[in-house]
Amino acid sequence: MKTGTVIRTAGNIYDVLSDGQTLRCRIRGRLRLKDIRTTNPVAVGDEVGVSADAAGEWSIESVSPRRNYVIRRASNLSKESHIIAANVDRALLLVSLHSPATPTEFVDRFLVTCEAYGVPVTVLLAKCDLLDDMRPQAEQFMEVYRNAGYEVIEVSALRGDGMERVASILGEGTTLLSGNSGVGKSTLVGAVCPGVEIRTGEVSASHLKGRHTTTYSTMYMLPSGGRIIDTPGIKGFGLIDLEDAELRLFFPELRERGEECRFRNCTHTREPGCAVVSAVERGEIAYQRYESYLKMLDEDGKYRK
Repeated sequence: MKTGTVIRTAGNIYDVLSDGQTLRCRIRGRLRLKDIRTTNPVAVGDEVGVSADAAGEWSIESVSPRRNYVIRRASNLSKESHIIAANVDRALLLVSLHSPATPTEFVDRFLVTCEAYGVPVTVLLAKCDLLDDMRPQAEQFMEVYRNAGYEVIEVSALRGDGMERVASILGEGTTLLSGNSGVGKSTLVGAVCPGVEIRTGEVSASHLKGRHTTTYSTMYMLPSGGRIIDTPGIKGFGLIDLEDAELRLFFPELRERGEECRFRNCTHTREPGCAVVSAVERGEIAYQRYESYLKMLDEDGKYRK
């Protein structure tokens, strides 16, 4: 048996890089991972064991334990999850304030999932060369997420803004690049790493929503020695396997301020002596982030005032 890294998934076909050779593999039998119910038992970034049969057909026989992964609720199967990528060192979340605008709820759900599964995130505010008329909104966005503890970088593939920092990140280990359709992921990678060809998407003029061009997740080897995992543009990001009682731990600013609450198990909703609610009222924690927390905490509005 040989070992390798899954670098591309396409339905039930998996490309595995092993000793410099790309092997086209299928899954033999009903491979399932312990304690994880997903639509894809194998994801890009997985370290796997593969073997060939007498006809020379390669199969994935095993998947090594993951050190982390990014997971979301599957689009059409509410009880199923989909693993976007595994074994990543950092995620880059590319967002845009227009054409198309990235919903803040999407941003917060992505960040919460990465916090839950131990993946550091840098937020990239795209197309900053087009933000002159939206400078107040851009400054507010960056302030909210920097105050929450995240690195936020303004980037422009056209002008080169932020490219040096992005290149530095991409040169370190394996980076997951994610974002809504049409935010410019492929253009960004092309600007930072010339020669790495990732298909560039179009934006629908009628709906201002990106059209999907990357059908399946793919890992690319970069000249710098790093690896980047490009994912299909994501329209929504449903949370999976997160308990209400632990959700507050995945908002860094709530987690930090929550240590000052009167009750150790404070939900930051209606308890007396809640340091988080007080911080929100004083403007020290962005109400936008607190609102996202409440929405995730209870979709039926039980904690809404």
